[in-house]
Amino acid sequence: MRLQKGLLYGFVILVLAWLMIPILVIMPMSFSGARFLSFPPPVWSLRWYESYLGSAAWMQATRVTVIVAVSSAVVATILGTAAAYALNLTSSRLVRSLQAVLLLPLIVPIVITAVGVFLVYAQVGLLASMTGLILANVMLGLPYVVTSVLVGLRKFDITQEMVSRSLGMNRWRTFFAVTLPQIRPSVITGMLFAFISALDETVVSLFISGGANQTLTKKMFTALRDEIDPTIASISSLMTAISFILVMLAAINARSTERSQGRSA
Repeated sequence: MRLQKGLLYGFVILVLAWLMIPILVIMPMSFSGARFLSFPPPVWSLRWYESYLGSAAWMQATRVTVIVAVSSAVVATILGTAAAYALNLTSSRLVRSLQAVLLLPLIVPIVITAVGVFLVYAQVGLLASMTGLILANVMLGLPYVVTSVLVGLRKFDITQEMVSRSLGMNRWRTFFAVTLPQIRPSVITGMLFAFISALDETVVSLFISGGANQTLTKKMFTALRDEIDPTIASISSLMTAISFILVMLAAINARSTERSQGRSA
């Protein structure tokens, strides 16, 4: 038993190390003072972080990315929470089958999704628009919100809503006064993952973003095609750090919820 556990731990450590190698290489290179990417850095400097922060083009792409990520996370959270709530209440097989439809962005290869979105946007005139970017990322973020909120709702005692409504509150007020406070951690977790999904999305952005509405990931891709600029290493390090912090916040949020539920039980 101990041998099996030791082998499992060893395998997990090897997988984590393999996943961490690119990060451990890119981050030191982002602090290099050399003109080209080199590892290990011959000279340590914040030159490429200053280049990123001082570039109007990079800052414009950053603004677009932040606006899209925040907007799509908020919209996906509202729609995903409503969808999860309806799925949790219904007993209809037809309605429950819609859960598979909502999870399709996680199942269908992202390239196929990107091509489909591009063809639709070309017909309705949403290419290279902020609205198009937000709608596409809402679609990609919905599965995370629906899955997370459904987990919270499955742990929620629905009889509390019945008691609240029997005391005169309508369903709308009951949801915000009774249900939402208890599933808030699941909603926050889903929103964080929807934000990370929009922040790091590359493939769909390559197809539908452009001009003044070019995302940071697409600009990084085109910059790599034209010239290997060490500025990209600094941007990648910042985006990795932000994503890591958000994932840690989601994990801390989930753990604190479990502890509070354990104490209340």
